[in-house]
Amino acid sequence: MATVTDGQSRTPGSPGSPGKGPAGANKALAAALRDAGCSYASLALRVNELGRRQGMESNYDKASVARWLNGQQPRANTPGLIAAVLSERLGLPVSPTDLGFLPEQQRPVVGRALVYREDLADTLHTLAELGSTDISRRSLLGTVPFVAGALMSPQREWLLWLVESPEGARLDPVAGGGPVEQVHAMIGMFDHMDNHFGGGGVRTSIVHYLCTEVVPMLQRRGTPPHQRCLLYAAAARLAAMAGWSSYDAGEYGLAQRYMTQALRLCAEGRDRVLGGQILAGLSHLATGLGRPDEGVALARAGIATARDSGSPLGLMRLYAMSARGHAAQNRAAETTEALYLAQRQLDASRGAAQESVWVRFLDHHYLQAESALCFRDLGLAAQAERTAEESVAANGDRRRRQAISRSVLATAHLQQNRLDEAIGTATEALSGLGTVHSERSIQALRDFRNRLAPSRHEPLVQEFERRSRPVLGAVA
Repeated sequence: MATVTDGQSRTPGSPGSPGKGPAGANKALAAALRDAGCSYASLALRVNELGRRQGMESNYDKASVARWLNGQQPRANTPGLIAAVLSERLGLPVSPTDLGFLPEQQRPVVGRALVYREDLADTLHTLAELGSTDISRRSLLGTVPFVAGALMSPQREWLLWLVESPEGARLDPVAGGGPVEQVHAMIGMFDHMDNHFGGGGVRTSIVHYLCTEVVPMLQRRGTPPHQRCLLYAAAARLAAMAGWSSYDAGEYGLAQRYMTQALRLCAEGRDRVLGGQILAGLSHLATGLGRPDEGVALARAGIATARDSGSPLGLMRLYAMSARGHAAQNRAAETTEALYLAQRQLDASRGAAQESVWVRFLDHHYLQAESALCFRDLGLAAQAERTAEESVAANGDRRRRQAISRSVLATAHLQQNRLDEAIGTATEALSGLGTVHSERSIQALRDFRNRLAPSRHEPLVQEFERRSRPVLGAVA
C-alpha cells in the first residue's frame, strides 16, 4: 500500500494516487504531484485554504484535481494557487506554466474576464474579446457559469484603488461634446429600450456597440485627458449595462464578467457614483443567485465607495441592495435598518437634476419596488401588498418593474390565503410578460408559482399552471 500525505492510503493506480491513475492530458502536473508525494485530496484542500486567505472561496476536491489532470484549465487565479502549493511541497519554485497550465493571456476569455486587471490595455483586449465571443458564440460551449468565489477579488482590488486614489472629481458627462456626447446618446437610447422591453431585447446591441465602437475609441491615442476620463466612465456604464441586460436575459455568468470589467473601466474614469452602482449590480446578481452574504458585502463596498460622492440617490440604491441581501437571509432587524437608511438618503436628495446622470432614474418608486421584495422574503405580507400595489400603480411605463411588482403582489395575496386574488394578479403579470424580454420578470412569477404547490389540487391553480407553462416552463 502507498501512503500519501493526507494520511489516507490507496492502492497504486486508484483514484487520488498522484501520477498512478489513468494518464491525463496534463503530464507536467501529474509529474509534480508524484514528485511532491501530494494526493489529489491534499492538493485540493491546500488550494482552498490559500484561496480563502486571499479572499477567494472555493470548494475544490479530488474530482477537481482529476479534471485539471485531464486538461481542464482552472478558473481565475487558481493556477497560481496550485503552483504555490506545489512549490511549498517540492521546496523549489514552480510556475503555472511549469505545471502545464496555459499562460494567462492564452486562457479562455470567460476565465480571464472574471479578473480585475491592473493592465488597462489587457482589460480592453479582454472586454473586446468577451463581447466578440459572446455575439458570435464561437467558443461559448453551453452556459457561462456564475462563479461566486470570483466576486471577492474585484471587490478587493476596487477598494484598494479607492483607498489609494485621489478624490474623483465630479465631471460634466457631456463636456465638450464629441465622442463622449455620442456615447451618452446611445446609452440613453439603450436605457429606454431596456426599461420598456427588457434586457433580452437589447443586450446584443449594447455588447456590439461597446466592443466594436467604444473600445476602439479608448484604444486610440491623442484624446485629451479630460475627455478620456469621461469616455472611460461612459464605457464603464455601457459595460455595466451589458452586464445588467445579460442578467435580465438569464446569462448570469456573462453578467458577472461584464460587471467585473466595468468596475475596472470605472476606476480609470474616476467616477465613484458609477462605481457604487456597478457594485449595486453585482450585489443584486449575487443575492438573486443564492449568495445574499456576498450581496450584502458588495453593497457595503458600494456604500463605502459612494458615501462622500454627493449622491444620496446612489446611496439609497446601495442601502436597498443591502436590505435585499439581509431579507434573503431572513434578518428582519438588519433589513429594517437598511431600508430606513435608504429612505433617509432618498429624503436627503435634492432631486434628480442635482444628482449624477447615472442615478437620475432612481426615485421613491424604485425604493417601493425593492422594499416590496424585502417584505415578501420576510413573510410580511400586508407590508408587501401595500408597497407592491403602490409600485404597480406608479410604474405603468416601466414594464419590467411593473411585471415584477405584480408577481410580488400576487405572492402577498397568497401569503394572506387570498387564493382567488393571487391567481388574478399573477394572470395579469403573465399577460404583461408578452412584451418584456426579461428573465428576472419570469423568475419572479416562477417564485409565485412555486408557492402554489400546497394548492395544486385546486382547479384555479391547475388552470393557471396550464396557462403559464408556455412562458414559465414546466412546473419543477
